[in-house]
Formats: sequence, structure tokens, C-alpha cells
Amino acid sequence: MYKVNISIDDISPHPQSSTKVLDRCFELINIFPEIKFSLFIPFQYWRTVGETASTSPYDIKDYPEFIDTIKSLPVRNFELCYHGLLHGIPGISNNDEFRHLNYGDALIKFKTMFNINDNLDLKFKPYFRPPAWRMSSDSIKAAIDAGIELLALSNKDYVVPYYGENIKLFKNIVNYNVNPPFDPLNLYPDTEIVYHACEWDKNYLDKNQTKELIKLFSNQDIEFCFIDKIKL
Repeated sequence: MYKVNISIDDISPHPQSSTKVLDRCFELINIFPEIKFSLFIPFQYWRTVGETASTSPYDIKDYPEFIDTIKSLPVRNFELCYHGLLHGIPGISNNDEFRHLNYGDALIKFKTMFNINDNLDLKFKPYFRPPAWRMSSDSIKAAIDAGIELLALSNKDYVVPYYGENIKLFKNIVNYNVNPPFDPLNLYPDTEIVYHACEWDKNYLDKNQTKELIKLFSNQDIEFCFIDKIKL
């Protein structure tokens, strides 16, 4: 028996990182009715560097069609999780929002996200993945104090040093182990597969990636689950 969760980052009103990826999810649901997706959503997605930059944030509250789409997803197959406020650092980086934050600034970020969730009645779970998996030790302490119950992180060498000593205080952490095509598509006793909604990303869940998942899952003994059931 394999336990499997699929998470998708960066779903937003950005036209190239949008809800179009959900079409692939429903294609998979048609074949595997019990499949589970954890959607990690930034609230004011703002890329300010490179070809995908915009002049202002894609604030979800300004896009009612996006909100309606997210609210209409079947709870049997989808859960909503936090993936930052802006996702990046305006004018500096499209990612890394929590990479160097001090405790106070991180706490404000979490409270702002929670307020947006409450005002829009989106029913996000208190689960958080920092953009690019980078998160300062102070941010981890702020996450604990704000009420975050699960961190979706990475145990790769390029991000672990940012976590610091406070990582030892957090009890519920899931480190992904499959990130196609960078990590081979494979099944483990606990399998956390990460994709992106960004069409410019090699890790974008496109039609070809979906075909590979169908091939992988077919004729296997799989328990599809939400991310809190994965132990990594």
C-alpha cells in the first residue's frame, strides 16, 4: 500500500499560473475518484522580475471568478493551504518572501493571510508552504505562534540552513520526496508529489505530466490522502 498526496503551488489569478491546472486535476479525478490535491495558494501573487512580471499584485479578492472556482472545488478531492501573501519580495525576487523575515514581519504576514481567508470565507487549512521552500527561523516561530499546524517544506541542502533552531519546535512537517522532473516520479510508502500551476515552470502539471501520473498509479494499491496524513 502506498500513501499518496499531490500538492500544487502558485494557483492564482495570474494568467500563466491560473486555475487552468485544475483541468488536469479533474482529468485525474475521473480515473481515480479518491485522489487528493493540496492546493497552495498565494493571496496577492506578485512577480516583479522577468518576463512574467506585472505592474501590480494579483490580489485574489479582486477576482471573483477565481474565488468562485476555488470555492466550488469538491472537498472530497481538494484542500486549500497557505503559500504566502505576495510570494516574492517586490523588485528583488519572485520567490523567497519568508526567506529572511524577522519574527514581527512574519507574524504580520500570517495574520494578514488569515484575515483575507476569513473575509472571503475560503476555509483554508492552517497548513503553510513558504515560497521556494525557504523560510527563516524567525518565520517558523511566527508560524507556530500564529496557529499554523503543518509546514510543507523541503529537506534539500539549499533550503535547510534557513530553518535554524526553531525548526525543532515544529511538530508536524512534511518534506516532499517527488518533484518531477527534478526528482524521479516514483512511489514510496509515503509519497508527497509537488507540482506548480506556473506554465513557465518545468514542474508544471501539464497533459504529459498527467499521463505519467496515470501510468504510475494504474494497477497500484494506493491510499490517496491529504497532506497531513503523509509522514516525511
